[in-house]
Amino acid sequence: MQVTRFDIDGLALLKPARFGDHRGYFAETYSRRRFKELVGADVEFVQDNHSLSRDAGTLRGLHFQRPPTAQGKLVRVVAGAVLDVAVDMRHGSATFGRHVAVELTAEGGEQFWIPAGFAHAFCTLRPDTEFVYKVTDYYSPADDGGIIWNDPDLGIEWPFPAEKLILSDKDMKLPRLADLPPIF
Repeated sequence: MQVTRFDIDGLALLKPARFGDHRGYFAETYSRRRFKELVGADVEFVQDNHSLSRDAGTLRGLHFQRPPTAQGKLVRVVAGAVLDVAVDMRHGSATFGRHVAVELTAEGGEQFWIPAGFAHAFCTLRPDTEFVYKVTDYYSPADDGGIIWNDPDLGIEWPFPAEKLILSDKDMKLPRLADLPPIF
């Protein structure tokens, strides 16, 4: 497995090895022992989620869960492609308010580790994109939070113009990061 680190501490892009032949391929997508060795995080995943976005340009996020149910996420695409974004929300971090954006594709098999303390979003690059992710805590509506997708202070370059993006009503009404109290 290949691991790519970023200037923002804690984030990691993983690319599992694929072993293929004329039938297709096999890949080990997760091993707790290997994950701990490579990423340095000894976490327990308690829930797996799977979403389907019918249209390219579907943007989901920027979401996070507040403590005590803050979630780390290991995300990947099983059909299609996304631009995946993690924003550092850890007050006191030298990289607070900065983000990393990576492209994840079903063909590439990449996985993105996003620890607790980050807001997360993805924008689909192709129709019928399926996105799966493991999380380290259960969904808690009481702790659900978010940041507006187009917060100018974040400077995220989405792959489609604003008028082409498809968002939920909820995601269009989220606050800017600067308007939130310290959470992490």
